[in-house]
Amino acid sequence: MTPFAWIHIAGGLVALAAGPVALIATKGSLVHRRAGMVFATAMLVMTGEALVAALAAGQTVNPLAAAFTFYLVATGWAAVKRPVPGRFERAALVAAMGIAAGGVTLGVLASRPAGLADDTVEGAPIYFAFALLAALAAALDLNALARAPLARPQRLARHLWRMCTALTIAAGSFFVGQQDELPAAWQGSALLPLPMLATLAAMTFWLLRVRFARAFNRPPRLAPAIN
Repeated sequence: MTPFAWIHIAGGLVALAAGPVALIATKGSLVHRRAGMVFATAMLVMTGEALVAALAAGQTVNPLAAAFTFYLVATGWAAVKRPVPGRFERAALVAAMGIAAGGVTLGVLASRPAGLADDTVEGAPIYFAFALLAALAAALDLNALARAPLARPQRLARHLWRMCTALTIAAGSFFVGQQDELPAAWQGSALLPLPMLATLAAMTFWLLRVRFARAFNRPPRLAPAIN
């Protein structure tokens, strides 16, 4: 166990603990904000470490997944902190396009008889899946830049789907992708994908609420000033 491995494990455990709290808590509450900040920080640390470690190990799919998840969390955080998309979002658009292009390239290489040296993946679909998601994210970045400044529901929806997708990837990586680290009785269980499915269900619920609930169209209440 190297220090990088401990950082990765610690970041993942903190993110998997804080993410559901932020997802369940009342949106805009102190609990939501604190848990969301812990989740975002842990995810950025974990995915940043994973990207460096995976590249150093000569892997292919893990750097792609780490880069895309880092991008999702960074842009999801920026969506609520930056009312007007600008330079950061333009840089994010370039990053998403690069991830999409990388996914397509790796998918094509993995489809060839020789395949890729990375033995952590069987076949090319995972590369194309990340490429498709990154292309969708890039298209939404372009849309955000074209429609700036964004209304509050649009910013919240952008924040929600990016953070929830990042949490889904993290949950899938741990509960499905790292089954050999779980107790033997749990390995192969049909229940392991449930955290991923629950996150996607919660994301759908909140996206619908943001879209149709009038409360999300009003500016947030400001805390009273303390004299």
